[in-house]
Amino acid sequence: MSGAAAAGAYEGGHTYETGFRKTIITITVIVAAMLELIDTTIVNVAISHISGNLGASIEDVSWVIISYAIANVIVIPLSGFLGNLLGRRTYFIGSILLFTLASLLCGIADNIWTLVFFRFIQGIGGGALLPTSQAILYETFRPEERGAATGIFSMGLVLGPTIGPLLGGYLVDYLSWEWCFFVNIPVGLLASWAAFTFIREPKVSHTVKKIDWAGIGLLAVGIGSLQFILERGESKDWFATPYITWFTIIAIVCLAAFVWWELHTEHPAVDLSVLGRSKNLAIAAVLTFIVGYGLYGTLFVFPVFVQRLLGFTAVLTGLVLFPSAMLTGAISMPLGIALQKGASPKLLMAFGMAAFMLFSWELGQQTMQSGATQFFWVLLLRGLALGFIFIPVTMLAVTGLHGRDIGQATGLNNMVRQLGGSFGIAITNTYIAKRVAAHRVDLISSLSPFDHEAVLRLDAIGQTMQTSGALSPVDAGYAATRALEGTVMAQSHHLAYMDAFMLIAVLFLCCLPLLFFIREEKGSGKGAGGGH
Repeated sequence: MSGAAAAGAYEGGHTYETGFRKTIITITVIVAAMLELIDTTIVNVAISHISGNLGASIEDVSWVIISYAIANVIVIPLSGFLGNLLGRRTYFIGSILLFTLASLLCGIADNIWTLVFFRFIQGIGGGALLPTSQAILYETFRPEERGAATGIFSMGLVLGPTIGPLLGGYLVDYLSWEWCFFVNIPVGLLASWAAFTFIREPKVSHTVKKIDWAGIGLLAVGIGSLQFILERGESKDWFATPYITWFTIIAIVCLAAFVWWELHTEHPAVDLSVLGRSKNLAIAAVLTFIVGYGLYGTLFVFPVFVQRLLGFTAVLTGLVLFPSAMLTGAISMPLGIALQKGASPKLLMAFGMAAFMLFSWELGQQTMQSGATQFFWVLLLRGLALGFIFIPVTMLAVTGLHGRDIGQATGLNNMVRQLGGSFGIAITNTYIAKRVAAHRVDLISSLSPFDHEAVLRLDAIGQTMQTSGALSPVDAGYAATRALEGTVMAQSHHLAYMDAFMLIAVLFLCCLPLLFFIREEKGSGKGAGGGH
């Protein structure tokens, strides 16, 4: 390869890629990041098939999802440190290969706990792909081009979790659950070859003088325990279960010790002091947590709502969600370029958060008669909102940073988004359970024997069952009561889902004032990220 395309552009000892190599590197890192994100949701639609095929309970199979999430959230903040230790290029390629090998082993697993183990290994490989891909992308583009780079990366952030259920639905329906893992193999091998061939190690390297084993251990135990609590808390009635209480204590102690240790040790595994050097990163972390909460919280509730109550299939659910993700992808690059040219990230994020608030509120107004057409327009609002939020907040996290700080910032920011999603799912799940109980009590209170309309409704159901099912009057009465109970529960769940959507809308409204604390530096849009 000759000319500028091979040589790249040099600045401060660092090589910025151009031409064909730049294009291939961009595609490679986006594909790698999407592999990781797709696998966070692709297995969700295959849970019942895995349960039946491997003879495991649904609770046991849920560990296939939990183990991946725990491994992810442990590795993500360590990615900057591991990239410096092993070399960012080597670490990236090794992580893709580990992810690909683990995908193969997951697909051929013949019992549930073997699958859970290899799924954890897959999560270790996958956890590195998101922050390392982002760091490589920022080191490939010149500082004044990072708005476009952020737009490209944000497109993958939104498309990945949305494509997962749709792809998983097709693979499970037309092939088998194993293909949720096998599909990663050719893509992973191609991505690792492209990374080996085209990605270069940064000329400005940051060697690790000493491995912070204490920090790594505290982070792994603390974050792993926290993720476990969030994944299992609701199903185990939270602190009514002793081991949930113990894991909570372990998480609090280990994370507090981790923060203290990393701020006082000379060679930290996760350099938390970068939060002090960049006030915008600290604000971005809070906003990213909120965005993760809203994104994964709504993405958790919506499929449950439309599949359980409205009868949508997994594939139809994915198809309904897909256009909104495509809209986010379509506007990502223009928004990134607008930021490059000096557009205000405050204004873009304000519009995005207001739009997401409106989207959540509109979902909270849906009825049991709503169909795909109504959801199409509401979800397009979601796609618009995520584009206007993701690009500015992702760029904000690295504004003014350079060198190893970029790797630390991307790792922290991605970990916070993952934790925001975990909190969003856990809190939303708990809130829904409590609201279902509350709405059931409210609805049943109006179904007394003294309520004329309720009695007429029950009698009508009983008469219908007597006529169509040849039941005795007594059996028809019992059957009518069970049918009415089913209707009450369906209505209770519907009202609870609507409450959950509106709670997310209120949360975004409450977080809008955070935007006032963002520091907009003159020319930051043209040089975001700083030089090397």
